[in-house]
Amino acid sequence: MTRPRKYLIRMIVFLVAVTVLCGALFQPLYHAFMTNAPLNGLIIGVLVLGIIYNFRQVLMLYPEVAWIENFRATSAPLSDASPKLLAPMATMVGDRRDRLSLSTVAMRSLLDGILSRLDESRDISRYTIGLLIFLGLLGTFWGLLDTIGSIGNVIAGLSVEGADMTKVFADLKRGLQAPMAGMGTAFSSSLFGLAGSLALGFLDLQANQAQNRFYNDLEEWLSSVTRLATGALTAEGDQSIPAYVQALLEQTAESLENLQRTITRGEENRMSVNANILALSDTLETLTDHMRTQQALMKTMAETQIELKPILAQIAAGSSTGGIDDATRTHIRNLDVHLTRLTADVSSGREDLVQQLRSEIKLLARTIAAAGDDDGR
Repeated sequence: MTRPRKYLIRMIVFLVAVTVLCGALFQPLYHAFMTNAPLNGLIIGVLVLGIIYNFRQVLMLYPEVAWIENFRATSAPLSDASPKLLAPMATMVGDRRDRLSLSTVAMRSLLDGILSRLDESRDISRYTIGLLIFLGLLGTFWGLLDTIGSIGNVIAGLSVEGADMTKVFADLKRGLQAPMAGMGTAFSSSLFGLAGSLALGFLDLQANQAQNRFYNDLEEWLSSVTRLATGALTAEGDQSIPAYVQALLEQTAESLENLQRTITRGEENRMSVNANILALSDTLETLTDHMRTQQALMKTMAETQIELKPILAQIAAGSSTGGIDDATRTHIRNLDVHLTRLTADVSSGREDLVQQLRSEIKLLARTIAAAGDDDGR
């Protein structure tokens, strides 16, 4: 999409040039303006409103272009502010951002709606140009009416019989000031009206070119995401496919696209399940190594207990005869305490290992059941 920057620059340059020209001709324009200040002020006011409206028409294209570029960039999130000119398009394709595909009928409907909105926005600018011309002609006829009425009054009041010619010419000169004022009103209003319509016409031309460029870029992009119907490619003289068959084919194509997306999601889920099963296998292998270590430790403890039994029996026999001192008894008690603690640790470790093994088996069962459900769907 092309931003309307160059059209905006042209409008600004043209407006600056007109302002410089008016500044250079300020004195004659000021005298022409003061011949009928209310009417000429109205013409200038309409001109200013028309200039503001044309600039607004061009500036309104910036958020529309930004929304389209944001929509085309699938990685960027959509902004919350919905477009105004592209409101029907945002409603129709807003939820199909990653899989946008339009039929020729839908594309033509979108373009027709946007074109009608553009034409509607141009009507006000065209009316403003016509209004300036109308106000200029209105001032012209108003001034001519004043001129004709003033000339009639001068002629009716002019009398040369038995009067001094100097006084007659002085009265005629004073009487012609009113017709001259009327002519000034006529020509000044025509000047401001036609000049304003000329300036506003150039700005309207640039605004229309910017909107047409936006419309053409939008049409090119929508054409790239539009699929042609089968009936649109028939040769001349051949009958196209009936409308209900075409609609059925389009619905079938959409169903196939949905099926393809479902298969893609199922494949992603299957890959995720395989990754979870591999991770679970690694965990089970680690648990098996821990169990082997625990079994080896328990075997070592059992061998140690077997080796200690004769020694304990001798110690017990010696203690019955009273030949063991206090240090030996303390050592035997410490050894008994350590053996008891080691036995308790082995039991608790075995229970923790069994609980972990049960939880991992439950997780594996849920994963396999979920994978079975996805494959079934």
